[in-house]
Amino acid sequence: MVLLNPKRHSRQYPDARSREIMLKTIDFFERKGKRKLKEDDSNRVWYADFLDFVKRERIFATLLTPAGYGGADCRWDTWRICEFNEILGFYGLAYWYTWQVSILGLGPIWMSDNDKLKRRAAQLLDDGAIFAFGLSERAHGADIYSTEMALVPAGEGIYTARGEKYYIGNGNEARMVSTFGKITGATGAAHGPAGSNDLYVFFAADSQHERYELKQNVCNSQSYVSNFRLNDYPITEDDILSKGEDAWSASLNTVNIGKYNLGWASIGICTHAFYEAINHASRRRLYGMTVTDFPHVRRMLTDAYVRLVAMKLVALRAADYLRAASAQDRRYLLYNPVVKMKVTTQGEDVINLLWDVVAAKGFEKDTYFEMAARDIRGLPKLEGTVHVNIALILKFMPNYLFNPAQFTPVGRRDEAANDDFLFHQGATKGLGKVQFHDCQRAFDAYDLPDVNLFEEQVAVFKESLMAAPPSEVQRKDLDFLLTVGEMFALIVYAQLALESARLYAIEDDVVDQMFDVLVRDLSRFAVELHGKASTTPEQMRYCLKMIRKPVVDEERYARVWNGQVYALRDAYEMNP
Repeated sequence: MVLLNPKRHSRQYPDARSREIMLKTIDFFERKGKRKLKEDDSNRVWYADFLDFVKRERIFATLLTPAGYGGADCRWDTWRICEFNEILGFYGLAYWYTWQVSILGLGPIWMSDNDKLKRRAAQLLDDGAIFAFGLSERAHGADIYSTEMALVPAGEGIYTARGEKYYIGNGNEARMVSTFGKITGATGAAHGPAGSNDLYVFFAADSQHERYELKQNVCNSQSYVSNFRLNDYPITEDDILSKGEDAWSASLNTVNIGKYNLGWASIGICTHAFYEAINHASRRRLYGMTVTDFPHVRRMLTDAYVRLVAMKLVALRAADYLRAASAQDRRYLLYNPVVKMKVTTQGEDVINLLWDVVAAKGFEKDTYFEMAARDIRGLPKLEGTVHVNIALILKFMPNYLFNPAQFTPVGRRDEAANDDFLFHQGATKGLGKVQFHDCQRAFDAYDLPDVNLFEEQVAVFKESLMAAPPSEVQRKDLDFLLTVGEMFALIVYAQLALESARLYAIEDDVVDQMFDVLVRDLSRFAVELHGKASTTPEQMRYCLKMIRKPVVDEERYARVWNGQVYALRDAYEMNP
């Protein structure tokens, strides 16, 4: 089974240490139990017990220290990082969050040429420390062009740091806060804010320093999402991670390897919520019937299940391309934001479907679902809203659809290996030149009714872009482009899902039922685009051609319901 079940966790791992980490983490949460998990959540208790466990078992040290900077079991292995993401998301977003922002904080460090700071980070990881990514500011969010954090020169190789950062996870305890700012008055600055002599910079600060002022936790949460200020904080060249274009690239390249994890948190949350929903519905009787006997409940649970399977398949496949990346193969730059945007918004759809099944039960304080319904909303909005990711995704659309290139096929990348390239991605430019293999290969591998129907919709979409392309006005209309971007993202999503389904031997019935949902989704976006104010009559005709009804196959639907969905009743329940 492709979905996580902690009570039957029999996945194969390439080494004993990886398996040990996953099983011990599951055991930590199952021993903690749902009652205490919910109690800590309700009381917003800082998760010191979890961090003590992480320190004792050297978990962050093993998973987040690249090869060469730690013990023999240490490596930056995207596949097992994804596994750990999913497990933490399954038990609670707060536990995932402290891990996630540590990953982001470590990005600029491992990308730096400052070996002294790298060695310090490795030692801190071994000591059980957590990390933070000081990028966002209250007035500008993640608009790093407008950063106000400043290093003011105070002598040869000496600076004074002044400014505030906002929405910085782990900012209360992180021993290294990778902080983005600018060096003021850097004569001849090669890469800094336009029209100034300032120079972009990443430097390391310590949350325990006397000049580091922790102002507040900006969220009502177990997590500490900090607002901090540096008050004439002393910085030397030894504290500098990168400058100029290197600092700029480090900020975006860190997002490339860190924000992808958002999709995995959604997968974990939805999987736990699904078990709770199917258990509740299969045990509850209304009007003389079990809730799972109602046709609309079966449809909602089936839709939720195949959407969740697709989320997992897409995220797995995107990880393969992330691990296969090189200076010549940058396909991950599209696939990663698809995971950030599409997997997380699909997670919202899954929870909405399940909530309609459990109804008022979803508000009850003793359920995991109550946490899931709240937390699933945050993931599409953390450090890059949906529209930001769609704007990025659209840069790749021409080459993806109309200018494919030849690549050596990428298989499953679950081997025990250090992902060296992730910290040597290079300059963040030339996105419009990135090429992809022909997505048609993924569709050609299947001859299933709804897969074929989706393929027909894609052909109409491509034809519309050639025969009735967006006008200059429409290219500046973000409202119009967002819907076009949603349609394009869904095509990429479908390609990744199909490639992964073949690699993981997913049954044809499940694949075709999955595309029953995707056909409806693409039709819905076509209706949305048809209704936009600026859509032309010719574009509207193409939108109508894209609206299709999925192929009705009651026997396939029954097989998926009985063999896949209903079969998961009582498969998992968290220890009380």
